Amino acid sequence: MITPADEAFLRRAIGIAARAVARGDAPYGSLLVGPDGTVLAEAHNTVRRDDDITAHPELKLARWAARELDPDTAARTTMYTSCQPCGMCTGGIVRSGIGRVVHALSTEQLVGLNPQSGAWPTVVQDGPALFDEARAPVEAYY
Repeated sequence: MITPADEAFLRRAIGIAARAVARGDAPYGSLLVGPDGTVLAEAHNTVRRDDDITAHPELKLARWAARELDPDTAARTTMYTSCQPCGMCTGGIVRSGIGRVVHALSTEQLVGLNPQSGAWPTVVQDGPALFDEARAPVEAYY
């Protein structure tokens, strides 16, 4: 359920996205809010500026949370973001332990506004293969 406080933080994320556009960056912004309602960190998309396909604000904040927050605090932290996180960012958020994500635009809405954002090719994956060889370093580690 989206609360009035959630809406206020979403508006801040949308503002970050608008400032990103003013700087010549892509229109995506995000922030992390701690359990007590304090804004912990903010980021915007810098994929073009940094020449880094992973420079999405959600992934930047997930990395920050993984480094800076203990697991209990991360689990009680909320990410507010102007658009629904992509698969790459969702994986980072899950691994960071952030407990909640609230987004403004859904992926479907974003694609409706910008059809190119949904034009990613399908990646062909083959496997699994070489189980006995591949398991050796995993078993040695764990």
